[in-house]
Amino acid sequence: MSPQSELLIAASETARPVRIVKAGAALEGRIAAWAEANGFTGKAGQLLVVPGADGAPEQALFGAGEAFDPMTARGLPTRLPAGDWRLEGVEGEAAHQAALTFALGGYLFDRYKVRPERGRARLVAPDGLDLTATLYIAAACALTREMVDTPAADMGPLQLETIAREIAEGAGAGLTVTTGDALLEENYPAVHAVGRAAAPHRAPRVLEIGWNLDKADRPLVALVGKGVVFDTGGLDLKPAAGMRNMKKDMGGAAHALALGRLIMQAGLPVRLVVLVAAVENAVSADAFRPGDILNSRKGLTIEIGNTDAEGRLILADVLTRAGEHEPDLTLDFATLTGAARIALGPELPPLYTDDDALAEGVLNAGRSVGDPLWRMPLWAGYRASLDSEIADVRNDSAAWAQAGSVTAALFLQKFAPATGSWAHMDVFAWNPRARPGWPEGGEAQAIRACFRYLSDKFVK
Repeated sequence: MSPQSELLIAASETARPVRIVKAGAALEGRIAAWAEANGFTGKAGQLLVVPGADGAPEQALFGAGEAFDPMTARGLPTRLPAGDWRLEGVEGEAAHQAALTFALGGYLFDRYKVRPERGRARLVAPDGLDLTATLYIAAACALTREMVDTPAADMGPLQLETIAREIAEGAGAGLTVTTGDALLEENYPAVHAVGRAAAPHRAPRVLEIGWNLDKADRPLVALVGKGVVFDTGGLDLKPAAGMRNMKKDMGGAAHALALGRLIMQAGLPVRLVVLVAAVENAVSADAFRPGDILNSRKGLTIEIGNTDAEGRLILADVLTRAGEHEPDLTLDFATLTGAARIALGPELPPLYTDDDALAEGVLNAGRSVGDPLWRMPLWAGYRASLDSEIADVRNDSAAWAQAGSVTAALFLQKFAPATGSWAHMDVFAWNPRARPGWPEGGEAQAIRACFRYLSDKFVK
C-alpha cells in the first residue's frame, strides 16, 4: 500500500502548476490554442496536460465548472503525469480540501499484485495547510480501505486484534481483549453465539481500547464497530453473489479503529473508548440457529429469525458495554443492511440518531469536507415489528415493516447507551465502480465527517 506521505509534500523547486480553470474562462496565447485544439472548456473534472517546447509536461489545466469542488481533485493522482505539481487558482480551505482529496485519490492496494514500476504524481501542500494533520486524516481513510480490501483469510479476528494493539500501543492507550469462551464468562453472550462456529484460530473476540480514561474532566467519546470478518449468512446461507464481497463486513470495525487512531493522533481533548466485536459468521455443527433465543449483555433475550442478521447481535453486546462507561457521545459504524443501499445507494450512508443537534452537526461537517451522509428516521411506528412472542426482541423485523435499515437501527437503539447522544451509521464501505481516484474496492465513509464534527465540538 502506498504511504499517503508520498503523495503530499512540503515543497518542491520543480513543481509544475495545475491551473484551476472555470468553465468559459479566457486563456492566453498558445495555451488557449492548445485548449481549443483538445476540446478543453473548463468542464468540471476535465484535465488537459500542456506540453512545453521540449514536449515534456509544462502545466495542466483542470476544469472547475461553474464552481470548484475540491472532491474532483481526487482523480488527479492517477491522471497527472509523474512528478511534482502545485495547485494554482484556488486558495484557502478549498485548496486545503483539494490537497486532502488528492491524497485520498492516490490510494493503491497492491498487497497481492505486482504492478509495473512507474513514477507517481505528487502535490505540494498549499499555503497554510497543516500537512501533518492532513496526512493523519488521509492515513485513517487508507487504513480503513486497506483493512476492507484485505481478504478474510488474512483479515480475521486475530488480525483485527493485532491492528487494534498496534493502534493502542502507538498512542499509549490500553487494550483489553476477551476471546472465545471467555466471552461467556465476561458476559458477551451474543458475540459468542455469533462467532462460536468459526475455527478455533478464528475465535470471536471483543476488543476494547481505552485512552485518557484517567482525565475525568474531559468528555467521553465511545466508538463502536461491527467486525464480522466474513459473513456466510450462517445457517441462513447467503447465495454466492451475496457472499462474494463479504470480506468487507468488518468495515464498521475498520472505521471505528481508524477514527479512533485519528482522534488519538490529533490529541483531541476527550476520553476515548473504542469497542469492536470481531467474529466470523461461519457454518458448523455449533452454529446458532433460526429459532434460537440468545441472551445479551443488557439482559434482553433475542429471538433469532434470521442468522444473516448477525451484525446487530454483536453490536448489541458492545453497545451495552459502551453504555457502562457512561459516554457523552457514542458513534457506531456497521456494514449493517442491504436495505440502506436500496434506499440511498452505495455513496450516501444513512445516519440515525434521535438527537437533532448531533444530526445537524454531523451532516454539516460532512458537507464541509465532502463526506456526505443522509439522515434517516428512527420511525417509532416500526418498533412493533421487532416484537417477539417468546423473547424480549427479535433480530429480524416483521415483513410488514419493510424498512430494513430503519428497523435495524431501531434494534440497535434498544441497546444504545442511556447517557449522552448516540448515532448509528450504516456504511457500505465499498466502491462498486472504478473511476479515477475511486478504485473498485474498500472505501472510507463518514470518518472525515465525524472527525470534523468532533474537532469542531471539542477543540475550542
